[in-house]
Amino acid sequence: MAIYTLPELPYDYAALEPVISPEIIELHHDKHHAAYVKGANDTLEQLAEARDKDAWGSINGLEKNLAFHLSGHILHSIYWHNMTGDGGGEPLDKDGVGELADAIAESFGSFAKFKAQLTKASATTQGSGWGVLAYEPVSGRLVVEQIYDHQGNVGQGSTPILVFDAWEHAFYLQYKNQKVDFIEAMWRVVNWQDVAKRYAAAKAAGNNLLLVP
Repeated sequence: MAIYTLPELPYDYAALEPVISPEIIELHHDKHHAAYVKGANDTLEQLAEARDKDAWGSINGLEKNLAFHLSGHILHSIYWHNMTGDGGGEPLDKDGVGELADAIAESFGSFAKFKAQLTKASATTQGSGWGVLAYEPVSGRLVVEQIYDHQGNVGQGSTPILVFDAWEHAFYLQYKNQKVDFIEAMWRVVNWQDVAKRYAAAKAAGNNLLLVP
């Protein structure tokens, strides 16, 4: 039985034009994201078979595959909701997202400094990866993370609240090899209402990491 399922898009394929074309959204969601869901489920079945047979020769590869596909599924599930055709700009108190705006200013000095850091982190990923704004529960602050593939180079326990997909399949059909142009355009569709909700939920969960017994 499948454990993970492909979530439906919260909008139609054309909702993010002209920043992201309908063709990219369709291929990205229906093909690429679906492949991560299938990969995670397939890997769980392979791990179950390994346990049943007590055959552990492929354990390293299976654990890596599970992390890769599961993280891809999670990040994409956040990605779709992080965007809206009515988004962009910056979080403002008058729009009901003042708590997020204050947290960004406190953690990075200003929105402009945060935007510059996340833009650079996203645009300069080596190969395939993501730029991520995450809530780090130990310090209670926001951090920018640069994720290679889907699961590397992240602080353990941090919760992603805004993700920029910098894999070529996210932009190449429209932006060719100009990753920087795509990342700059992404700021025009950020759904700050969604990001604020994720920040509030992550903060409410508190620091549940057991750092000492």
